[in-house]
Amino acid sequence: MEQTYITQEGDQWDIIARKLWGNELLADLLMKANMEHLDFFTFGHGVALRAPELPARAAAAGMPGWRQ
Repeated sequence: MEQTYITQEGDQWDIIARKLWGNELLADLLMKANMEHLDFFTFGHGVALRAPELPARAAAAGMPGWRQ
């Protein structure tokens, strides 16, 4: 099930992926789900991002989809 993640001041894509899934290499999944925010590298407080459910392969391997 997709979740919503509310950014904290200073969050970056890889940091958020590590917080959500324990692996910063999954940042690409987060970025694909939030294309409208790709202009941001570092977030301010309070941006709502969609946090998709991990595909079974990515969750099991702990690797981003493009590396599998």
